[in-house]
Amino acid sequence: MLTMKGKYGLKAMLHLARMPEGQRALSEEIATAHGISKKFLDTILGELRTAGTIHARKGRGGGYALSRSADEIRVGHILRVLDGPLAPIPCASRTAYRRCDDCTDERTCAVRRLMLEVRNAISAVLDEKTLAEVADFANTDEIDFRELVANL
Repeated sequence: MLTMKGKYGLKAMLHLARMPEGQRALSEEIATAHGISKKFLDTILGELRTAGTIHARKGRGGGYALSRSADEIRVGHILRVLDGPLAPIPCASRTAYRRCDDCTDERTCAVRRLMLEVRNAISAVLDEKTLAEVADFANTDEIDFRELVANL
C-alpha cells in the first residue's frame, strides 16, 4: 500500500516535473498547491534530496528542482526512496530481502510465491513509468475509473 509519504512525495515530484526548465519551487508553494503539511513535506523533500533525486538552493532564487530530467526518473525509484521496498513481504523483496521467521521452507512457500508475483507486477508498472509520463497524465482525456475497476 502506498503510504502518505510516498503519495505526497510523488505529488511534489510531479509538481517539480511540471515546472518550466530552470525554475525552482519553494516548499511552501508545493505544500499549499497540494494540501500537504509544510513540516511533513520538508521531511519528504529532505529524503528525496539525500537520495539525489532533487536538489535545493537557498537564498534568493532558491527552492527545489529535479536533479535530472523527468524522463530519467522512474516512479519506482521515488517510491522506494520514500516507502522502502515495493514487495508486500520481506521474503519477496529484491532490495531488502529478509527471511520470514515463521517459514519452514521458503522454496515451497505458496504465500511467498504469490507475493513474488505481486512484487513483479507492481515493479513492472512503477519501474516502467517515468515522472514525465505520469506528469503528462493530466494532459490526456479524463479516465473512466469505473471501467478500470471493472476490468480487474
